Amino acid sequence: MNIVVIEDLPTLLANGRTLAGLDLGDKTIGVAVSDRGLSFAHPRPVIIRKKFSVDAASLIDLLTKENTGAVVIGLPINMDGSEGPRAQASRAFVRNIARMTDLPFAFWDERLSTVAAERSLIEMDMSRAKRKTKIDSAAAAFILQGVLDRLYALGEEASPR
Repeated sequence: MNIVVIEDLPTLLANGRTLAGLDLGDKTIGVAVSDRGLSFAHPRPVIIRKKFSVDAASLIDLLTKENTGAVVIGLPINMDGSEGPRAQASRAFVRNIARMTDLPFAFWDERLSTVAAERSLIEMDMSRAKRKTKIDSAAAAFILQGVLDRLYALGEEASPR
């Protein structure tokens, strides 16, 4: 299976490939994609979930168009650090979609990402109805930005002073 750790991502993203972030919900898949410089996360429209094969095909098509080199999946860890049914569902999603693509996948602890994304949307004075349509992609962008910031920090640690 193509599961990697965050620290392996820089070598997989050579030649201007982007990094995608996903927030898997029961009804939607929030998607965000980085710029080619791996500095900023940009939300994309959510994928409305239908059935796995349709969802996976839509997602893989989007990732191909975005020149994605790897995908980060938000892993909904419980506040006590344990993994519940939602984390198991995220791992199952990756197991299933990994059979359909050569893209590598990494997991990222997404505790409170949806809460942070919603606060951000509220600060932008977005209505409750509009927030509902944007929250999953905003959460995906929050997850992806966390990974991008971590990759930047790793690069800073590796560079000579």
